[in-house]
Amino acid sequence: MRSIEALIPQAGRDDTATLREVDAEELARYVADPAHPWWRRRPCVIALTGRVPERYVPELTARIYDADDTGEVRRALLDLLADRAELLPWLRHEDRRADTSFGMAEAFLKARGMLGDRSAARELATLAASPWQRVSAAGEAGLDALVDRYGADAILAELGVERPEDRAYRVLTRYRADQDVTDALADPDRAVAHLAQSLSTDADRLRAYLDEAPTTEAKLWAAYGLYGLTEDKAETRTIYERLGSPRVEVEDLDEDLRAAIVHEYGHGCERPSDPRWRIEALCTDPPVRPDMEAQLRRATTALTTAGLAPKPPVSCGEDNQQGGGTFYVIEAGEGRVLISTLGPFATAENDDTAARRALERAGFRWIDAETGAIRVTDLCVYYFGGRGPLTVETLLFYWQD
Repeated sequence: MRSIEALIPQAGRDDTATLREVDAEELARYVADPAHPWWRRRPCVIALTGRVPERYVPELTARIYDADDTGEVRRALLDLLADRAELLPWLRHEDRRADTSFGMAEAFLKARGMLGDRSAARELATLAASPWQRVSAAGEAGLDALVDRYGADAILAELGVERPEDRAYRVLTRYRADQDVTDALADPDRAVAHLAQSLSTDADRLRAYLDEAPTTEAKLWAAYGLYGLTEDKAETRTIYERLGSPRVEVEDLDEDLRAAIVHEYGHGCERPSDPRWRIEALCTDPPVRPDMEAQLRRATTALTTAGLAPKPPVSCGEDNQQGGGTFYVIEAGEGRVLISTLGPFATAENDDTAARRALERAGFRWIDAETGAIRVTDLCVYYFGGRGPLTVETLLFYWQD
């Protein structure tokens, strides 16, 4: 048998199947020694699943207790030892809240759920409702373990219905029990309503609900869920028009800007967004996107004619050396001009009057500070960890690493 080092020659390259053949005590000894690299120890923890040597449990548990050990190993060990009731008093101690290592707070709560600690149910529901998949998975796993032990009715009673996250888990539980969750499309919390539409499976039930839904938003969620099942835009447009083509009105946002933004962000916006944006993106005609090569050539020519000696355009991703987005950067004169990929929109990082005049003469629309500051209400877009409404400037000239 090859050594553990040979089976895990570098991070991310582990022979999982063969590791399962390594003697369990050898694996446990390796994991218990924090001098070994975490990226070798973690695969060894996983290879111990279902065969933990009893005499090594205290040493493995000590690795969980050690806040200076690597979180990846500690979290894997919590999953491995999820049946060890002796961990529960330590997990419930208030000192665990002081451990701010990445991912440990979620791991502690998940482990409490796995060990049957009903007092963790509400915090687990909060995790389960997180937009971060890693966090929500931990919350769901902990809650599901509680449901397996005590039954769904007992845990749902523990949660109640006052908080959106509690109602969200209730919707998920009903769905898993093959119950209809269409009524949750009328939930006052948009994240809960979004979850309900994502779980919809019966197109006819959604069509029937359009006549009984208590609010316009609930009808729009039904229409959006229906489109998800049928991908029938014609039917969605008929429903939209029958409802009066409702949309979110944003003060000072003109139709050109609106069309560019809604067709870039509306369909894939974040859960708290008003469903009107999603349906508008489906039911209105998108603007013609520019030929970027021609648009950048036109911008460069205009800046050259104005004597600003522009450098070749670079994408925002290249400019930031990572990521991507919706604009190109042209260094010109003493400043930097931004050219949007969403339409003939331009701006600058400073008040560059010469660049503005040159680009406006070339047919570009200059996005000044006042227009750029318009916040697009209830259209929630992911942006550096946030999931809220953004300004016109950020949306037209968007970069994300």
